[in-house]
Amino acid sequence: VPERPTLGNTDYAFEMAISNIRYGEGVTKEIGMDLQNLGARNVCLMTDKNLSKLPPVNAVLNSLAKYGINFQMYDNVRVEPTDQSFLDAIQFARKGEFDAYVAVGGGSVIDTCKAANLYAASPSAEFLDYVNAPIGKGKPVTVPLKPLIAVPTTSGTGSETTGVAIFDFKELKVKTGIASRAIKPTLGIIDPLHTLSMPERIVANSGFDVLCHALESYTALPYNKRGPCPSNPIDRPAYQGSNPVSDVWALHALRIVAKYLKRAIRNPEDREARANMHLASAFAGIGFGNAGVHLCHGMSYPISGLVKTYKPKDYNVDHSLVPHGLSVVLTSPAVFAFTAQIHPERHLEAAEILGADIRTARIKDAGLILADTLRKFLFDLNVDDGLAAIGYSKADIPALVKGTLPQERVTKLSPRPQTEEDLSALFEASMKLY
Repeated sequence: VPERPTLGNTDYAFEMAISNIRYGEGVTKEIGMDLQNLGARNVCLMTDKNLSKLPPVNAVLNSLAKYGINFQMYDNVRVEPTDQSFLDAIQFARKGEFDAYVAVGGGSVIDTCKAANLYAASPSAEFLDYVNAPIGKGKPVTVPLKPLIAVPTTSGTGSETTGVAIFDFKELKVKTGIASRAIKPTLGIIDPLHTLSMPERIVANSGFDVLCHALESYTALPYNKRGPCPSNPIDRPAYQGSNPVSDVWALHALRIVAKYLKRAIRNPEDREARANMHLASAFAGIGFGNAGVHLCHGMSYPISGLVKTYKPKDYNVDHSLVPHGLSVVLTSPAVFAFTAQIHPERHLEAAEILGADIRTARIKDAGLILADTLRKFLFDLNVDDGLAAIGYSKADIPALVKGTLPQERVTKLSPRPQTEEDLSALFEASMKLY
């Protein structure tokens, strides 16, 4: 695109794409009016079995009834979705011929609904067409999608703001996803009342996702060092590298996490803390939805995908699972100790926000200081003692490395390139935290 080739064919521009966001206590009651304003005649409401009985879904149903919105409900979303659970939802969406979508839930529900909307709008597409390369074909989305309103009930993924949908690809036992600005929700309804029904460990694990979104997007490879430069703007990836606008959101989200996460976990009645974490999730989503994440997320996908028997407290599920935020945060001390050689001042700034005293710190110790700060943070919150505590051993490291290698969409955004040996060492260092 540039007249003069950029150095090493790296990008020279970044763009910000986010959903519209509406925030306020009780704002869910407006959703029926929104659908009326859109002229929606046949709406798909997606959620999961647990949530379908809880107040957030009830609030949406009341609003749909009040404004006479015709809808069909799909409550079969799987927590930590798989390719098969995506396909089931896609089949429902294709059959229903909907003209609008509403997703009520955590990242699993919102991501499933994004995929359903995409493939219903593209009936001739095969599933792998839009899945990220190298697992899928990673084709750009050129079809128009229907409006999607996302109502997050957790304070974690920020999925209401982003064009990313993540799932477990069972055949390869890895997580991957679809990333395109075209699939981001039309509107995110951020209603802090919905966080009051979240159990303690769900608050903790979704908060760890916010923490890592903020840290990873702030320390990611800068956008103008990422290559190749796209020949057409439609090929510029959703995850572009750290940039001046994402930096603002990432740092702001990190400050809120430092101030409110422990309070939100320890006291379910602390409405101020829970409301602020709900906002922090969206703020971090705006940051990482454009900058991207890197190694904590890249390594988390096989940690989730290869789970054996671990079942987390407070999750009402019939299958083994490592909650996404937990799978991400367990490697964070090792990862930031590794990446801090590049941009140590950013790592030190993050450590200070999270409570470290850096007045006498040496810049070359930035990674160790941030790693220690994270360990203390996790220890205070009773987080499992590393990968060994959730069922992994050194014998699993080759499989974990193998599952990380296809995650190039994120691992290439690490500020420090990594070899297979580096990844092995990072997984080994994450076996025990304390």
